Amino acid sequence: MYYPEKPRQKPGSMKRGGIKMTNWELIKNGIFTENTIFRLAISLCPSIAVTNSVKNGFLMGVAVMFVQVMVNVTISMMRNVIHPKIRIPVFMLVISGWVSVVDMSMAAFAREAYAQMGLYIQLIVAFASILARAELFASKNTFIPSMFDGIGMGIGFLVALVILSFFRELLGKGSVWGYALLDFKPLLIMIMPTGGFFAVGILMAFFNWIEQRGKETVHQHH
Repeated sequence: MYYPEKPRQKPGSMKRGGIKMTNWELIKNGIFTENTIFRLAISLCPSIAVTNSVKNGFLMGVAVMFVQVMVNVTISMMRNVIHPKIRIPVFMLVISGWVSVVDMSMAAFAREAYAQMGLYIQLIVAFASILARAELFASKNTFIPSMFDGIGMGIGFLVALVILSFFRELLGKGSVWGYALLDFKPLLIMIMPTGGFFAVGILMAFFNWIEQRGKETVHQHH
């Protein structure tokens, strides 16, 4: 749970669960502790749909990061004028506005990529992760912490998509970003939705194992 900043709190920091966090810690929190894909396991279906290639995964990650940051800072600036009873419709309106900006920009300047993933760009409106950050964080914090929270969550989502799409494209097509690297019979299941969920499960277990090993190491030192 996130709490609004105290009046005497130092600029560039906020509290999470009673623990003060700096802007850098907010970024690390989004990348590692609350990673959208590998830790929270939300917004999975559209993510899996576009991660059959690194290029599509990267572009989707950049689009989501932009929307996440802009939604966070917009909601943060509007937080004192949004009536609590209509906050969710207002959040959705803000999200859909920024998604429309991304959608029209890609349609104008990245037509080839848009032809493959235009539908999924529009589905960013329904991403639970973006709405959740608007409700849990941006609506309770000032501009700067909200911006860094958006950057952290966006980078975490981008990194997760790139990692996921890297393994799926490499094993499913024998290539990365469209360039052939491996000369073998590809595992076609890896570029199908089934392979996407399979890859997410394996990577999620791997990162959980790393975290558990880290905790055990710290415990042994103490």
